[in-house]
Amino acid sequence: MINKKVENVQVALEGVENGMTIMLGGFGLCGIPENSIAELVKKETTGLTCISNNAGVDDFGLGLLLQKRQIKKMISSYVGENAEFERQMLSGELDVELIPQGTLAERCRAAQAGIPAFFTPAGYGTEVAEGKEVREFNGKMHIMELAFNADFAIVKAWKGDTAGNLIFKGTARNFNPCMSGAAKITVAEVEELVEAGTLDPNQIHIPGIFVQRIFQGSKYEKRIEQRTVRNR
Repeated sequence: MINKKVENVQVALEGVENGMTIMLGGFGLCGIPENSIAELVKKETTGLTCISNNAGVDDFGLGLLLQKRQIKKMISSYVGENAEFERQMLSGELDVELIPQGTLAERCRAAQAGIPAFFTPAGYGTEVAEGKEVREFNGKMHIMELAFNADFAIVKAWKGDTAGNLIFKGTARNFNPCMSGAAKITVAEVEELVEAGTLDPNQIHIPGIFVQRIFQGSKYEKRIEQRTVRNR
């Protein structure tokens, strides 16, 4: 069995260069690859195209890369929690492609499955459909969407083994599974890394064939984006 383990985040992100397209798992601040994002900031990699559900908040998540002007283009479905993102977009500093959330997920999943394109009714008749092929299926109009073509997919899991098998926990099972294997190289950072063969096969969400590098992260903050409590 191939051992996918690397010693640290620095080794895991070897080969990341300026101008690359990178997928980053997570939903808001839930299940984001915190260690890898911090390392991208330290590497000062620039001109990145980032594919992610959203852009984090001003001082955490992808917001840290935005602060350093390391992102050239964001491909997202929701961007409403980041003031710096808004400023850069409105000023023209940041190129933004907004995509319906289901289409974003399916473009990841299609890349994962090796499917180059698919048709969806989402976005037909709107700006989303501009410049795209349109076809009718069963009396309903659909637009053609292309699978993503990313250099790296960086995901975060609760537990993994040295063969690259991954288990996600709770809501962190969001965009992480469909991004695993959806790029030329998939890097997984996990909270707990165990030896191959020790995970229950029935509990594995992503098989190791979709992962090229895996490492154990540390010092996760796991911030809550919007804390809501009820009055006593």
